[in-house]
Amino acid sequence: MEARAYLKYIRISPRKVQIVLDLIRGKDTKTAMAILKNTPKAASEQLIKLLKSAIANAENNFNMDPDRLYVSECFVGPAPIMRRIRPRAQGRAFIIRKRSSHVTLVVKEQE
Repeated sequence: MEARAYLKYIRISPRKVQIVLDLIRGKDTKTAMAILKNTPKAASEQLIKLLKSAIANAENNFNMDPDRLYVSECFVGPAPIMRRIRPRAQGRAFIIRKRSSHVTLVVKEQE
Protein backbone atom coordinates (compact mmCIF):
# COMPACT_ATOMS: atom_id res chain seq x y z
CA MET A 1 0.00 0.00 0.00
CA GLU A 2 1.26 3.47 -0.81
CA ALA A 3 0.20 7.04 -0.23
CA ARG A 4 1.04 9.93 -2.52
CA ALA A 5 1.27 13.68 -2.15
CA TYR A 6 1.70 16.22 -4.94
CA LEU A 7 3.12 19.72 -4.96
CA LYS A 8 2.34 21.57 -8.16
CA TYR A 9 3.54 24.84 -9.64
CA ILE A 10 6.29 25.35 -7.05
CA ARG A 11 8.38 28.34 -8.12
CA ILE A 12 11.77 26.62 -7.84
CA SER A 13 13.72 25.12 -10.70
CA PRO A 14 13.35 21.31 -11.02
CA ARG A 15 17.12 20.98 -11.00
CA LYS A 16 17.36 22.57 -7.56
CA VAL A 17 14.52 20.44 -6.16
CA GLN A 18 16.10 17.24 -7.53
CA ILE A 19 19.23 17.78 -5.42
CA VAL A 20 17.17 17.73 -2.20
CA LEU A 21 14.96 14.82 -3.31
CA ASP A 22 18.06 12.68 -3.91
CA LEU A 23 18.95 13.12 -0.23
CA ILE A 24 15.70 11.66 1.11
CA ARG A 25 14.86 8.91 -1.41
CA GLY A 26 14.67 5.50 0.30
CA LYS A 27 14.94 6.88 3.85
CA ASP A 28 12.34 6.38 6.57
CA THR A 29 10.13 9.40 7.17
CA LYS A 30 11.69 10.47 10.47
CA THR A 31 15.19 10.45 8.98
CA ALA A 32 13.92 12.23 5.86
CA MET A 33 12.29 14.92 7.98
CA ALA A 34 15.51 15.45 9.95
CA ILE A 35 17.52 15.70 6.72
CA LEU A 36 15.10 18.26 5.27
CA LYS A 37 15.10 20.37 8.43
CA ASN A 38 18.91 20.56 8.40
CA THR A 39 19.43 21.12 4.67
CA PRO A 40 19.98 24.79 3.82
CA LYS A 41 18.26 24.70 0.42
CA ALA A 42 15.27 26.73 -0.74
CA ALA A 43 13.31 23.60 -1.68
CA SER A 44 13.63 22.06 1.79
CA GLU A 45 10.87 24.15 3.35
CA GLN A 46 8.36 23.17 0.66
CA LEU A 47 9.38 19.51 0.78
CA ILE A 48 8.85 19.38 4.55
CA LYS A 49 5.21 20.36 3.98
CA LEU A 50 4.92 17.80 1.19
CA LEU A 51 6.34 15.00 3.36
CA LYS A 52 3.97 15.88 6.21
CA SER A 53 1.09 15.78 3.74
CA ALA A 54 2.11 12.34 2.43
CA ILE A 55 2.37 10.99 6.00
CA ALA A 56 -1.07 12.42 6.85
CA ASN A 57 -2.55 10.89 3.67
CA ALA A 58 -1.11 7.49 4.59
CA GLU A 59 -2.39 7.67 8.16
CA ASN A 60 -5.87 9.06 7.49
CA ASN A 61 -6.80 7.58 4.10
CA PHE A 62 -5.09 4.17 4.23
CA ASN A 63 -4.77 3.50 8.00
CA MET A 64 -1.00 2.99 7.80
CA ASP A 65 1.27 3.17 10.83
CA PRO A 66 3.21 6.48 10.57
CA ASP A 67 6.19 4.99 12.45
CA ARG A 68 6.77 2.36 9.74
CA LEU A 69 6.62 4.63 6.68
CA TYR A 70 9.51 5.33 4.32
CA VAL A 71 9.96 7.44 1.18
CA SER A 72 9.73 4.90 -1.63
CA GLU A 73 9.57 7.29 -4.58
CA CYS A 74 10.11 10.99 -5.08
CA PHE A 75 10.54 12.78 -8.35
CA VAL A 76 10.20 16.19 -9.91
CA GLY A 77 9.11 17.29 -13.35
CA PRO A 78 8.99 20.62 -15.12
CA ALA A 79 5.95 22.88 -14.85
CA PRO A 80 5.14 25.82 -17.13
CA ILE A 81 7.97 28.31 -17.52
CA MET A 82 7.24 31.99 -17.02
CA ARG A 83 9.05 34.12 -19.58
CA ARG A 84 10.12 37.65 -18.73
CA ILE A 85 11.90 40.21 -20.86
CA ARG A 86 15.23 41.81 -19.91
CA PRO A 87 16.09 44.95 -21.88
CA ARG A 88 19.57 44.87 -23.40
CA ALA A 89 21.78 47.19 -25.41
CA GLN A 90 20.76 48.57 -28.82
CA GLY A 91 17.06 47.88 -28.33
CA ARG A 92 17.41 44.13 -27.98
CA ALA A 93 15.55 42.02 -25.45
CA PHE A 94 16.73 38.83 -23.75
CA ILE A 95 14.31 36.28 -22.33
CA ILE A 96 14.57 35.33 -18.66
CA ARG A 97 13.06 31.91 -17.95
CA LYS A 98 11.54 31.55 -14.49
CA ARG A 99 11.19 27.80 -14.09
CA SER A 100 8.71 25.99 -11.88
CA SER A 101 8.21 22.37 -10.82
CA HIS A 102 5.71 19.61 -10.11
CA VAL A 103 6.88 17.33 -7.26
CA THR A 104 5.49 13.89 -6.37
CA LEU A 105 6.33 12.06 -3.15
CA VAL A 106 5.25 8.48 -2.40
CA VAL A 107 5.48 6.79 1.01
CA LYS A 108 5.07 3.09 1.68
CA GLU A 109 4.84 0.96 4.80
CA GLN A 110 7.75 -1.33 5.61
CA GLU A 111 7.03 -5.04 5.99
